[in-house]
Amino acid sequence: MGEWTEHLRQRKRFPVADREIESRGRAFQVGEPPRVTHLVADFRSTLYQSRDTKRHMHDVTILLQTLVAASIFFVWVVRYDNIIAEFKQYQLPDWLRDFVGILKLTFALLLLIGIDRKFLAVVGALGIAGLMACAFVTHLRVKNPPAKMAPCVSLLILSLAIAFFNYRLLNP
Repeated sequence: MGEWTEHLRQRKRFPVADREIESRGRAFQVGEPPRVTHLVADFRSTLYQSRDTKRHMHDVTILLQTLVAASIFFVWVVRYDNIIAEFKQYQLPDWLRDFVGILKLTFALLLLIGIDRKFLAVVGALGIAGLMACAFVTHLRVKNPPAKMAPCVSLLILSLAIAFFNYRLLNP
């Protein structure tokens, strides 16, 4: 309500020169003067209904999905030797490494397919988020420094954001 009273206060302070210009303009008016109304929008209810907002949200999700998928492909394909060394260092079995790799690559692929099919992006993002949460717990268990935990935490946060945005696009 404060904004409306401020508007009325400013309206009363209308400069004399502006009033003269307005009265000269109204002299051309034929018939009754136009009725002026002030409509107030509820932006909270229209936040996700705006086409521009949906378009921006869609663009952001495409960028995030591509970034997360590319980073997972890079780590699990190009730098696979590092993955083998880490799993040995953490004394985790080879079958678990292979299973996690299959899951991560599958979920990353779902992120890319999910650019057109939002439901698959939600599934892929939640899958990656779950795996990153497990990776974070593993890093805590072996007492890694925070710098070693940063990639899994950042991918966890990005994956949750991807899931949230795609869910909002599915259910406006």
